[in-house]
Amino acid sequence: MTSENNLEQFVLLAKTAKGAAAVGLINQVLEAPGIFVFGELLDMPNIQELSSGPNEAHYNLLNLFAYGTYKDYKENKAKLPELTTIQLTKLRHLTVVSLATKTKCIPYSVLLRELDIQNVRAIEDIIIEVICADVIHGKLDQKNQQLEIDYAIGRDIKPESIPVVISVLQDWCDSCETVLKGIEDQVSKANQCKDNNNKIKAQIEQEVINIKKTLKTSHQQDLDDQMITDSQASTSQDKPSKKQSKTKGLRGSGATKSWK
Repeated sequence: MTSENNLEQFVLLAKTAKGAAAVGLINQVLEAPGIFVFGELLDMPNIQELSSGPNEAHYNLLNLFAYGTYKDYKENKAKLPELTTIQLTKLRHLTVVSLATKTKCIPYSVLLRELDIQNVRAIEDIIIEVICADVIHGKLDQKNQQLEIDYAIGRDIKPESIPVVISVLQDWCDSCETVLKGIEDQVSKANQCKDNNNKIKAQIEQEVINIKKTLKTSHQQDLDDQMITDSQASTSQDKPSKKQSKTKGLRGSGATKSWK
């Protein structure tokens, strides 16, 4: 069952729970496994009624789990209910999540201080629990004494922090638009360069075709000229000269006359 479905059950119960029942509901949700966001429950009218009166401390405790850390609990411990062992463990898990949203590498020294734990072995056990709870993804770097973060769930956002979140998101959107505009410009330049190259290629191919045609025509003309030259030479060799014909005729005539 997902954490969303688990929280939804408590939200439905909060519609009818009042006073002591609402306090009991808060204690249950703070110990429930897999639930690490509480904003939707905080918004319920019956829970909001606890913000003033004898049950205010439990309302503040729910706020602490939604937005705060173990360090915040220590600073306000006198004004808050005593935590059970399960609640204390969950608050420490949420503290690791808060640290993970601020930096990708959390030194053991920071974890020891923020979680108020005295030895590294206990810190590593908590880190393993947090990873198994699937609220962060990361790995222990025992050599460098730090936790390397790959992913962390999002925690609840305080209402007064919403304008800051909107501003950050707007800056991110503006940056995305700037990058997108730059990409579009580069694509346009690339397409223009491609078109120019295609035109140059077409011109070169056309010039090659024209040169081939010219060479073919020139070669054919040379062949035609050679054939004409060869034909004239052959005709000149086959035709006897007039002088040779007269000489033959005279010789033939004298021989005949002598015989007679």
